[in-house]
Amino acid sequence: MTDSRRGLILINTGPGKGKTTAALGTALRAVGNGMRVLMLQFLKGSWHYGELDAVEAFGEKFVLKQMGRGFVKVGGAETDPEDIRLVEAAWAEAQEAIYSGEWDMVVLDEINYAISYKMLDPAVVAAALRARPEMVHVILTGRNAHPLLVELADTVTEMREVKHAYEKGVLAQRGIEY
Repeated sequence: MTDSRRGLILINTGPGKGKTTAALGTALRAVGNGMRVLMLQFLKGSWHYGELDAVEAFGEKFVLKQMGRGFVKVGGAETDPEDIRLVEAAWAEAQEAIYSGEWDMVVLDEINYAISYKMLDPAVVAAALRARPEMVHVILTGRNAHPLLVELADTVTEMREVKHAYEKGVLAQRGIEY
């Protein structure tokens, strides 16, 4: 085993709950170690999540931005051009942040969805990640991580649902799901 220190690419994917939550936990750990973290949420934007308020306590050390309008139409419906425009703008901001030298960690929340919905080219993302500064950590979240990105990543975790309260008719709970 080598004792090299470098920025890592982590992917949280799979059909189970907890991908964004795990990324937030890693980001919180990074902030606790004096790192600066930027989290860009590619599709979220219409709901107010608890983490938006929580990260305010960290000031400029942990910045979270919602870049989308919320849930996008997929499965039979043509993707709204406005959602594509917002994803492209989020990706442009992500690239700028990754290369800026301002952030130690950049979390690309729900980027895997944007890629699997064909709103963003996985080859473009992979090329940018390969060329990033050596010590920048990047976390990608969302179901259906593209095989190209899985191959490139240093650590890939797949969340697998075993059981969910929703199956018993329990609605999403504040503080748990949002």
